[in-house]
Amino acid sequence: MHLVKEPLIHEAPSYRERRRTIQHYFDRTAVEAWARLTSAAPVSGVRATVRAGRETMRNHILSYLPADLTGARILDAGCGTGAMAVELARRGAEVVAVDLSPTLIQLARDRTPRDLGSGSIDFRAGDMLSPQLGIFDHVVSMDALIHYHRDDVVRVLEGLGTRCRRSLVFTFAPQNALLFLMFGVGKLFPRSDRSPAIYPVRERTLRRLIGEDPAMRHWSIGRTVKVSRGFYISQALELVRR
Repeated sequence: MHLVKEPLIHEAPSYRERRRTIQHYFDRTAVEAWARLTSAAPVSGVRATVRAGRETMRNHILSYLPADLTGARILDAGCGTGAMAVELARRGAEVVAVDLSPTLIQLARDRTPRDLGSGSIDFRAGDMLSPQLGIFDHVVSMDALIHYHRDDVVRVLEGLGTRCRRSLVFTFAPQNALLFLMFGVGKLFPRSDRSPAIYPVRERTLRRLIGEDPAMRHWSIGRTVKVSRGFYISQALELVRR
């Protein structure tokens, strides 16, 4: 299968700036908050809804992939503390799990079970668009692109798509009044560990941008699902290579 040359989105100023902001947040501002959120430790009511929503979304994304991934190579783009990567590896996949935050990557390594069956995980701190990561059968990206403007999101999808043979599943923040009310100024957590701004986008707008992009001509839009659990609102969209 021919994979086209990768666009240099990682050279775009807007992408670089957002990347620095996100890395600073997860490495310094909210390390403890996210470590707790993604564990089994007790959390506040607000964080409990976020935890439940993330678990529900992760299960939806996993349902889009084969139950048996033996021999498949998968990129977990923006892997965080590694929960998705672990489940993919348990299905037999060879997972490359990348995140901008070295702190989260180390936490993911520390939490990974020793027995993953026939699967494996290669955790890496860095840019999800690095060509050094190689070629993949599937790419998943949960709640990593919500911090980027819609134009950069499409360019990121271009970059990921050039290195993906079969399917790409990602999440975005669906634009609606409730999301603007809760996330408009990035107040997912208290001021001391506030998350980077989220950029909501309408589903129909995102579909149009993907459909009009010549670099995405080899991809068809597949299934979608929205998860709304209190302070967690996110929507998954599946892209399938034609």
